[in-house]
Parts: sequence; C-alpha cells; structure tokens
Amino acid sequence: MLAVVGTLPDPAAPVFEGPALWTGGALTVAGRPVPTDRGTPALLAAACAACAVLGLPGPHAFLAGDQGLGHGSRALYAHLVDVLPGRDYSTLAFHYLMPDAMWHDKVLFAAQAMRRRPRLVADAGFMYAAKMSGQAPAYDLFTPDAGELAFLADEAAPHPFYTRGFLLHEEGAAPEHVRRAYAGGNAAACLLVKGAVDLVADAGGVLFTVDGPGEEAMEAMGGTGDSVTGLAAALVESGRPVPVAARLAARANRLAGRLARPNPGSAIAELVPHIPAALEAALAEEPGECGP
Repeated sequence: MLAVVGTLPDPAAPVFEGPALWTGGALTVAGRPVPTDRGTPALLAAACAACAVLGLPGPHAFLAGDQGLGHGSRALYAHLVDVLPGRDYSTLAFHYLMPDAMWHDKVLFAAQAMRRRPRLVADAGFMYAAKMSGQAPAYDLFTPDAGELAFLADEAAPHPFYTRGFLLHEEGAAPEHVRRAYAGGNAAACLLVKGAVDLVADAGGVLFTVDGPGEEAMEAMGGTGDSVTGLAAALVESGRPVPVAARLAARANRLAGRLARPNPGSAIAELVPHIPAALEAALAEEPGECGP
C-alpha cells in the first residue's frame, strides 16, 4: 500500500491518519473533509485518482496542521517514528513538513526498520531535509522543480534560501544541475524535474524528457507540481520501474491539464477529475502496456 505524509495549512488540525478517498470531487482522510487546493491534499487527491485507475487500494494518509511554525510537523515526525516500524507500506511518499534534519533521520531510520523496505518518494520540505541530512541517496525518487534542483545541485547550501545565485540564474542548466546533484551525493536514485519541459534523470544523466501537451494556464495554477508527485507515487506503488513511473506521471499530468482546459484562475481540484482519463491515455501510449 502507498502511504502519503504531509501537512495542512490549518493550525487547529491535530496529527491524524487514515484512508484517503476522493469521491464526488471531494477529498476525505479517515472520514474528515480535507480542502483540496494545493500542497499535500492535491498530492493525495491525484494519488487517489491514479490508484483507482491502477487497481490499487487508495493511499493511507498521515497528516497534521502546520502553517510554517513547525509544531505540527514535529508532532507528525514523532508519530511516524512511533508507528512506522510496525507498519507494512510498500511505498512512502513524503511531502510538506518543516525541514528538520534530526527528525528526518529518525523517520528514515523508522522506515528502514519496517518489515520490508518501502520505496521512498520525497518532495518539498521533506526532500530538503533529506538533502540537508546527507541521506538523499536513500530515496528512490525526488520530484524537484527547477529552483529545488538548483538547491540539490548546490553542495554548500544548507537550505533552499541559501542556494547560490549563479545556480538559480542559469537558464537551461538542468542537465548540469542534475550532474552536480549526483556528484555531491544530494539526489535520490531518480529525479523527476518539473518545469516547462519535465526531465527524468538518474546518475547517468537525463533519461527522458516530457514536453507536451502544454497548457500555459497550468503555470499559474497552484498544485500542479503536487499532482505530478501524487501520480508518480501511485505509479511507483504499481511496481513499475521508478524512471518509467516518473515519465508516465509527467505525461499524465500534462494530459489532465489539456482535458481540464484551465484558465489562470483555475484550481487544482478542477484538474483531478481528469486524471483517470489522462492516466489511461498515457498508459496506452507505453509500448508493451496491456492495461493499468
């Protein structure tokens, strides 16, 4: 089963966990409504839609409220340390948590103590913590955008805020940033770099590029990078090789955008209902695919 870990922008939300369901255009976790605008809820909604197409159980979610002060993240870190060794998830996807290298390592060690090693996916704050702690190579997939890739490429930066300017302002430098990230030991086994052109890469360099279809309005829609990560996590859970899962996720997310026909004011919840048809179309394009 896929498990997803992240936070909500609601300081009143306690640590809670349970099955995530996307039904009738609404997301619930353990029966609790969760607004789907961006961030971890967008990831969860996309993962739910993808799991349904792939014939997988819906994801299990671990959530807590945190508006950036870190209290909810630390409580969620502590909960994971307590419960993960006794759980059996085949894929763990980590998303928005306040970066904390010490707590990151405790959670990683708890995951490694599980009965079987899960595949590990990280984005956003948890990806930052993985790099900051020197544990990036323990992960199967990171899903950075171009700015986050520059942070991974900067062996001296302890946090994205401190990424050196000459890296941030290099246009078209993604392949070189990929090389630097791996040379510094700051990348997962596979990278899905989200941008105008999506890149899938490993330590050998760029494996795939995905550049279409393109919907200009998606650049202004918050949450589209989160939905890519949710798609990728579900596809990794399906057992596909991680680079293939990443490529399919990038393609399906773009196809969902084309089907949704967004405008600059559109919300991610308008894209999620189109994920099933988009993922089915992306799978049909794959040579050798016999179905979900």
